[in-house]
Parts: sequence; C-alpha cells; structure tokens
Amino acid sequence: MSNKFSVYRKEHFNAAHRLNNPKWDETTNQKVFGKCNNAHYHGHNYELIVKVVGEINPETGYVIDMKELSTIIDTHILEHFDHKNLNEDCIEFKDLNPSAENIALVIFQKLRKYIDSNLDLQIRLYETERNFVEYPHTI
Repeated sequence: MSNKFSVYRKEHFNAAHRLNNPKWDETTNQKVFGKCNNAHYHGHNYELIVKVVGEINPETGYVIDMKELSTIIDTHILEHFDHKNLNEDCIEFKDLNPSAENIALVIFQKLRKYIDSNLDLQIRLYETERNFVEYPHTI
C-alpha cells in the first residue's frame, strides 16, 4: 500500500480571452468558437485547483507546505493572469489560443518549476461551473 497523499489548493482568478485562429477566416472562427470568438473578448471567473501528490515528509508531516504552495500559485499564476486579457497581456498566449486546455497546460508548466520533482502535480481549471479541464489527465 502506498503512503502517498493528495493535497489540494483552490484559488480563483478573473481573466478575459478570445478564442481565434488567425489562419482561419471570420466565418470559420465564428463557426468553431461561437461566442468565445467575440472580437471584444469575454471573461471568466476561473476556479483553479492545484493537486500535489506525494509521501509525507517525516520532518514536517506535510506532503508540501500549503503556505508555500499558496505563495507559489499567487506569485507565478494569480499575479500574472488575474484581471488580465490573456491574449493581449500574457506572452504565453501570443501564439497560443487561450483555451481552457492551453491555460491549464501553461499553469502546469509554470508551477512545475517550483514544485519538488518528487511530487506529482495536476491542474484542474474550471472555466465555468460546468466546464473544466485537468492536466495531466492522470497521475
């Protein structure tokens, strides 16, 4: 039996975006992305759940110090994305469509650098109450 535990940190941020493929014409973009292709952008109240999986550190009793995890998320995600236009304000989406999937991937890549490599990491990002993505899909 594994002594691994999953710990979670829940955060939220508000951001605007537009889903658009510049290689396509307006009709195709509208057909594929619908309301999400609004030329004036649209916003979401994103709910972010960061899952960290690992064994308990016998010296601390933690898988990860949740205060430290909170600070990492605040510094590298919330300060960067909250109340921003993802297309216009965030270099990560200069050439990357800011779909929920791509936002979750970018968040994972940013956080992975600051979380001990012995710990597994998973991102769950809610774009709406009913629509969410997870990356990676299993850990």
